[in-house]
Amino acid sequence: MLAYAMATERMRRVNEVMREVVADAIASELDDPRIGFVTVTAVDTSPDLRSARVYVSVLGDEAARESALAALSAAHGVLQAAINRELCLKRTPTLKFVYDESLERAQRLSDLLEE
Repeated sequence: MLAYAMATERMRRVNEVMREVVADAIASELDDPRIGFVTVTAVDTSPDLRSARVYVSVLGDEAARESALAALSAAHGVLQAAINRELCLKRTPTLKFVYDESLERAQRLSDLLEE
């Protein structure tokens, strides 16, 4: 039980640090006009550190969202290099960018509660 708690605590810390590194790298290292207002909301890294899902929210319509996700996927090498520079991990996870729908769901729920 204790080993499981330590493992999950470690993964939580890894996910949070990766979220910060990716967000900083998007803001400072990427100069793609398709990447507008992107916020990294969460990172979910696999336990073997081979892959990570990066959840992002994008300000704009569906076209802006798709364009930003395509640009982030194209720039995954730059972002993985930033992770490699900042973190001392056995492996640098392969990044997959996913649109975070939780903000939209929260807004819809809020609208329903107001009615």
